[in-house]
Amino acid sequence: MTEQESGGLARLRRAAGHTQETFVNAFRQESARLGVAAAVSVRQLRRWESETPPPLPHPGRQAVLEAMFGMPLAEMGFDVPGHRVTVAAPISDAGEVKRRTFVADAGALAAAALLPAAPGPRIGTADLGRLREHLDGLYQTDHTAGSVPAGTQAERIEAEITRALSSASYTSGVGRELQTMLAELHGHRAWYGYDGGRIAEGRAACMEALAAAQLVDNPLLQVSVLETLVLLAVRAGRSWEAASAVENAYRLATRAGAGATVHLVIALRDANVATHAGDLSGARRALSRAVSYQGRADADADVPNWAGFVGPFEVDYATADMYVRADQPKRAVPFLRAAVRGIGGGLARNSASYRVKLAGVLLAAGEVDEACAEVGGVLDTWGGIASPRLLGKVHDFQRAAGVVDSPTARECVARIRETV
Repeated sequence: MTEQESGGLARLRRAAGHTQETFVNAFRQESARLGVAAAVSVRQLRRWESETPPPLPHPGRQAVLEAMFGMPLAEMGFDVPGHRVTVAAPISDAGEVKRRTFVADAGALAAAALLPAAPGPRIGTADLGRLREHLDGLYQTDHTAGSVPAGTQAERIEAEITRALSSASYTSGVGRELQTMLAELHGHRAWYGYDGGRIAEGRAACMEALAAAQLVDNPLLQVSVLETLVLLAVRAGRSWEAASAVENAYRLATRAGAGATVHLVIALRDANVATHAGDLSGARRALSRAVSYQGRADADADVPNWAGFVGPFEVDYATADMYVRADQPKRAVPFLRAAVRGIGGGLARNSASYRVKLAGVLLAAGEVDEACAEVGGVLDTWGGIASPRLLGKVHDFQRAAGVVDSPTARECVARIRETV
């Protein structure tokens, strides 16, 4: 059925950027805010917009319509009886008139409803699609080329979104999506702070991202920020903050009905917190949960972009980390080898990081030649990745290998110095 939009209400609805379907949803939300027991169907809205004269809304619906458009019902094209007319006058001057009173000039309210607050360009769904494509592309850039080029791209995208929010014209739905994207960008900046060793900067970005995600009431987006906050808090020595972030992430994931993959990410962060706190029993429990979630992850119908990196290799890596913390490098080696084999070529930065980690553990286990071979493989592709955290790991290996009395180690140290 096609929309019939001949009345004044139809013009107001279109000017507000609503279809008949989205208007019905907005009406329901406004009635909830007002505490008014009123609802409208698309069928009823079509009657209001097409019939002459349109049927008079009952008082509850009248209150919601006037709040949504900021003008008296009579100016929307309805034939309103005298006792239901809303007047435009100061409330203190209403006297004994038993009529609801607008607190501002009705003409000004009508103009505000019809005209955008800002004279900038119109932002629509096509613009959102383009911005979303660029935003999602940050994951690929970070995974393949590192956080430095990804951070440069993020700055440009953030500037465009902020400019749109500040000066463009858009519907409430588009505005909400723009704010959601901005929250995601703050989350990206938090990760870049972690990867770049700028911990205070990363934590500040986390706080911005959390606030923005709460404003758009997106629990899964909050979980994505909290899992990065865990890493930052651990690096800052704030174990209590990291543990609290894990607990809140579990709570939000349950509230959102998240799948096994999201819970897997949280369990891995839980293991990370326990490992760095020296709570190896807690780390084993968290890793057992992670294995359970991993076994169910294939059944997830919809996995958020930020959780797309996770897989069995992450569980192997976290298990190896636990053994390294327990000063058992030989037990960590098979798990790190499995992680390196399983990570795949699409995550070049993580793959290089895993190989350097494996090299360091092999070196600690006395496997000097194999350790240097792993680092050599990373150096073969070094020019394509710009990650301060990866660079720091290579320098750590360089220092550790520098005290080993071995021709292979000396050659490896010299190559690191020349390449990096």
